[in-house]
Amino acid sequence: MPGLDPRFDCSPERMTFAQTCFLPFTQFLRSISPPMKDTSSTPPVGILMGSDSDWPTMKAAADALGEFGIASEARVISAHRTPKDLEQYASSAAGRGVRVIIAGAGGAAHLPGVTAALTTLPVIGVPIESKSLKGLDSLLSIVQMPPGVPVATVGIGAARNAGILAAQILAVADERLQTELVRFKEKLAEESRAKNQRLAP
Repeated sequence: MPGLDPRFDCSPERMTFAQTCFLPFTQFLRSISPPMKDTSSTPPVGILMGSDSDWPTMKAAADALGEFGIASEARVISAHRTPKDLEQYASSAAGRGVRVIIAGAGGAAHLPGVTAALTTLPVIGVPIESKSLKGLDSLLSIVQMPPGVPVATVGIGAARNAGILAAQILAVADERLQTELVRFKEKLAEESRAKNQRLAP
């Protein structure tokens, strides 16, 4: 065909349809498209905590995510001692490929709320049990957020639930995860019914 770019000539005499039409066309698109930032290596879930002493609690979130094949990254960032680090992490998380943030904190427990103020990503708060008030202070600090800045707060020390909730959020757009979660719920039901067999007659 006169005037046709030979890269897109789909005539039968020029190799195969796929070789002639699709491969050159995709190469052409790549040549005119700006390079996109690779976010494939970034775990979809970020786990934040104010101190490394919170890790024994927060590790349960990472373990729960791992059960569903979801990678996570863990960071110690204090809302009070390193606020600029928190601002940098939260404001750049979405652009790096993070999709959900789990933040655990104890006492004044401002980490989840400040994180939620700095990003549009869903933030799940985990109240860490404290020495003085057994985590009640942490719970109230996280759960009582002002309108417009929500934090999905789980129970005191319930980091495992935070991991499962993060998986459910990601599953909205992931059929594999949806299937895994259905199996997970079915397993919970089976384990609950099995407890009837252990009751004394």
